[in-house]
Amino acid sequence: MHILSIIRIVGLLVALFSSTMLLPALVAFGYRDGGGSEFVSAFFIALLLGLLLWFPNRHHKKELRSKEGFLIVVLFWTVLGSVGALPFMLGEVPDMSVSEAFFESFSGLTTTGATVLTGLDELPKAFLFYRQLLQWLGGMGIIVLAVAILPILGIGGMQLFRAEIPGPVKDNKVTPRIAETAKALWYIYLFITLSCALAYWMAGMTLFDAICHSFSTVAIGGFSTHDASIGYFNSSAINLITVLFLMVAGVNFTLHFAAFAHRPLRLYVYLKDPEVKVFIGLQIGLTLVCFLMLMHHANYESWSETLDHALFQSVSIATTAGYSTTGFSEWPLFLPVLLMLASFVGGCAGSTGGGIKVVRLMLLHLQGLRELKRLIHPRAVYRIKLGNKALSERVIEAVWGFFAAYAIIFILCMLGLIATGMDELTAFSAVVASLNNLGPGLGEVAPHFASTTDAAKWIMIIAMLFGRLEIFTLLVLLTPAFWRS
Repeated sequence: MHILSIIRIVGLLVALFSSTMLLPALVAFGYRDGGGSEFVSAFFIALLLGLLLWFPNRHHKKELRSKEGFLIVVLFWTVLGSVGALPFMLGEVPDMSVSEAFFESFSGLTTTGATVLTGLDELPKAFLFYRQLLQWLGGMGIIVLAVAILPILGIGGMQLFRAEIPGPVKDNKVTPRIAETAKALWYIYLFITLSCALAYWMAGMTLFDAICHSFSTVAIGGFSTHDASIGYFNSSAINLITVLFLMVAGVNFTLHFAAFAHRPLRLYVYLKDPEVKVFIGLQIGLTLVCFLMLMHHANYESWSETLDHALFQSVSIATTAGYSTTGFSEWPLFLPVLLMLASFVGGCAGSTGGGIKVVRLMLLHLQGLRELKRLIHPRAVYRIKLGNKALSERVIEAVWGFFAAYAIIFILCMLGLIATGMDELTAFSAVVASLNNLGPGLGEVAPHFASTTDAAKWIMIIAMLFGRLEIFTLLVLLTPAFWRS
């Protein structure tokens, strides 16, 4: 294993990541409400650390294999998540412990959206902006960004891209070269972000709020600059814009590329994709169930207000964004539990959403149907097709393996949280919120995670990493075979 080459690459990425500290420092300079010195100090610390890792190993350039790509991806997320905690630890407002700082940083970078902070409306704008920026960077994957703009890495890049991009089928490239692929995805990501910010601003948000919320919306992160989240604005138009862009971000970005790469736009590619059809159908079904249940219990004064909240919370939770317009945890218990379970599905493969991904659930469903048919016709041969494309047995086996590993990690994390003293409902929802990169929970963690113990925070950080790296990328590092030459 080319350890020195890996250290060199990690050093470059840390040095690059240090530049993100300067943007919040500029925000602090503009608003003059505090926070600037912490980000300047964090910038120099991160830059020095990156240079110390890179400079001694700058001449070690080796072509990396897939196994080293997995190690680099995990190191990037753990190292950058740790470096990202620096401003939170250095700041006096907010005053955060080490575990709280790490929790907030990893929650942002993994686009989980769980927070230990309260009183967001009074915090310095620099810290609010930084939280949103972490989510935006994590949304599409810092590794893909690095491969796009750092050709001096001296590696092919496909190993990193395969380990980073979400979804069960990772061999498809949008364009022949990985750097071009990463650039294309980031151009689309940036365009959607700018469109979202403009829509928010025109709907009545301040420019600062519009930019910040566009970051976390397109990343399907869920951080907000207000304690009341999107409910702070009390606007049906803003709610609808949020729903629209969460749906856009929840779709496979390679489909966006297929639609945007041609003139005129090829919108039919969305309608032809079986995963998108199921994804939209799930959102409609959840919204309808929530609407009917809320109307039955008369939670709101009018049907239009009921529909507004039902649509928003259904899409927000099911896509794993975690925004809120109302205390959905106070709804009839059936609905919060239903929505938390829906977050296991999450977004489409290749999207910024969390969860197991729609296509994996589709394949599990098709596999179940195939087994039923085999019981009736034992000698028949059935092929599983997604759309018109027959899938190999290797893909089906990988999906089953992923599902089993997901369930085991979930159970272990939940038992760990219960061991720290959490009640069962809180522990269940906390793991759902962390592993699915969702954010809000139920019980004691419904409003925030500040009351959890330090041990519980570290367990949830591990769950966030497993969820963001889709289990196997992190799990493979724990196997003895991985470390054998």
